[in-house]
Amino acid sequence: MLEKWALRPAEDQEEPIELACEVQARRTGVYVMADEEWAAVREGLEACRGEFVPDEEMDAFWKKIGVP
Repeated sequence: MLEKWALRPAEDQEEPIELACEVQARRTGVYVMADEEWAAVREGLEACRGEFVPDEEMDAFWKKIGVP
């Protein structure tokens, strides 16, 4: 069965891992954040400290994704 599971898209493979982590967190009282979650926390803390992306970078970002 694991061989078949390995052929599924990455998004499908990540979901049961996330569910298992949630179950473990409930049972142990300890939640281990994924790298993406840590990155989001760091970004939020930087914003709280006033460390924002320069306006020029934001302008380039909006232009890149097609927002006028």
